[in-house]
Amino acid sequence: MKQNICKKKMALVEKLGVHLEDREQLAPVAARILAYIILTGKKGSTFEDMVTILCASKSTISTHLNHLQDLNKIQYFTKTGDRKKYFIINKGMVVHHIDSMVNKWKEEREIHLELKNYKETINNNKIENEDEKFDLSFHDDYIKFINGAIASVQELRTKLADNKFNI
Repeated sequence: MKQNICKKKMALVEKLGVHLEDREQLAPVAARILAYIILTGKKGSTFEDMVTILCASKSTISTHLNHLQDLNKIQYFTKTGDRKKYFIINKGMVVHHIDSMVNKWKEEREIHLELKNYKETINNNKIENEDEKFDLSFHDDYIKFINGAIASVQELRTKLADNKFNI
């Protein structure tokens, strides 16, 4: 059972790592480190564990850990009587990602509002034949979707910022 969970975790590390490489513009090893830390959770991941499990050299792991810390994507804590650093995800990184998503969605909503307003103006002032008028329902539905997505993600952000859950 434990071996199955380990295999599943490593498959997810790879899958999430590929995703993070693209989304966060990270080097492959840095993305795998971040994925591994995310999947290990709040107990934290040690340097030694990552060297062993990710099959990378100490210098490579060290370089990428430092880079991820510089980017504020991870942080570490220590335990009394233990000299090891336990790396965990930085909640601020998640909040920043949410803020970035919301800003992109707001920009997209503004573009669709402008497109819709332009098409409405054309429909009302230039086009007399009903068959030639722009159909505005796509813009209405898309704007409604974006507004709902923004509200849902902002609710998630608020819960995260208010420490309603731990990641």
